[in-house]
Amino acid sequence: MQKFDTKVQHLKYKVLREVAKQEWAGTLEENLLDIPKIIVPGKVPTMRCCVYKERAILAERVKLAMGGNKQNANVIEVIDIACDECPMGGYEVTNACRGCLAHRCEDACKFGAITFDQNHVAHIDKTKCRECGACSRVCPYSAIHNYKRPCETACKVKAISMGDEKQACINNDKCISCGACVYTCPFGAINEKSYILDVIDMLKESKAKRSRKVYAVVAPSISSQFTYAKLGQVIRGLRKLGFHKVIEAALGADMVAHKEAEELSEKGFLTSSCCSAFVSYIEKYFPDLLPFVSQNLSPMATVAKYIKEHEKGCKIVFIGPCTAKKAEVQKETVRPYVDAVLTFEELQALLDSREIDITVLPEDKLDNASYFGRIFARSGGVAEAVAEGIKEQGLEFVLKPCVCDGIEQCKVALLQKRAGKLQANFIEGMACTGGCIGGAGCLTHGASNKADVEKYGKAALDRTITDAVSAPPEDIL
Repeated sequence: MQKFDTKVQHLKYKVLREVAKQEWAGTLEENLLDIPKIIVPGKVPTMRCCVYKERAILAERVKLAMGGNKQNANVIEVIDIACDECPMGGYEVTNACRGCLAHRCEDACKFGAITFDQNHVAHIDKTKCRECGACSRVCPYSAIHNYKRPCETACKVKAISMGDEKQACINNDKCISCGACVYTCPFGAINEKSYILDVIDMLKESKAKRSRKVYAVVAPSISSQFTYAKLGQVIRGLRKLGFHKVIEAALGADMVAHKEAEELSEKGFLTSSCCSAFVSYIEKYFPDLLPFVSQNLSPMATVAKYIKEHEKGCKIVFIGPCTAKKAEVQKETVRPYVDAVLTFEELQALLDSREIDITVLPEDKLDNASYFGRIFARSGGVAEAVAEGIKEQGLEFVLKPCVCDGIEQCKVALLQKRAGKLQANFIEGMACTGGCIGGAGCLTHGASNKADVEKYGKAALDRTITDAVSAPPEDIL
């Protein structure tokens, strides 16, 4: 059986599985109010102060599993009722304060927020504090600590703030939908919307009409997930769910690497376009650098476009580790090609909702891409693939890549580019640390993920990028 990193992930899975199970049976609407009771059947709470609050929160999780708030364009949402256990945060004086005579903290504070009691122990007036941290930096005992909420710490673009009711609030103008807050929140109070019902409807329609094919496009990071079974069994499980065929998004990566090699040699400088959270980051924080973003669609959209051009009327579901892909498919440039996105967490729930035990299934083969397309899943893979694309096409261009592992490194590189100080001609931007193998929608985030992807890539060493992109449609579809 699949093991999850946290109990929060397991809870999310249970809700998704039950919602999917009811949808398959056609009983979701009539049993909607009973789902929280099915998940928490007794009168003893398992996670909260009382069973009634627990079920109220579960009801909100069910809504997210059904697509969430349609009025909120963001794919990431906060369950307000679940977000009340964290302290407000900010700078606080700890018991390490010795009541010294120097009072450096008071001198450093420009807002008059520091006062002292009869024992000379410092106190911070929250109504005056501006969270500048000056007091903390000068304290000789390190007695003033910044207690940030986990979601605030995880969000490197500072899109999360605290609301009046102590709940987390997401600024949609700043959020890049990377999902770091989703994976980090210890209470599961921040979650991404699920489109699992849309996928079930597509599969039902495909079975009923027997004409409309539904393709699954799987991200290469799938090779590091579902560790309790073989990859070929996962692929067979997808076929058993009703997908016509499973195609590697890594084939799209080969296509992108081939084209980006040409584009880079022509323009002289590019940033990658494969990570949708990274592209969103540039759009929102570095709009002046947008002309440098590769004009190629992401690997997901590229291979989906290829499939739809050769198989009219089909539907395409992308399955991967990324919450930001759910935002990407809302773009006008991508919407015509990808019909829905599932994370690996959601795929596990979908399989189990049909009681499909993949461990007993025979293996199907997945053989569309090259080594270089498959290693897009880990940090550094895109740059290596573009270098190979330059080599295979015989282009006279010297690649000088800047590999950015995580959004903080992306920020540094983009600032250097803006200032004219970047000593590189290609920025590989990955919002998640480690690359796609560190995505919020992964089942596991173990250290072996990179090795698993590398092994998966090496299984295709006999195929070049040129071989992959030159394969005729009938060999793929």
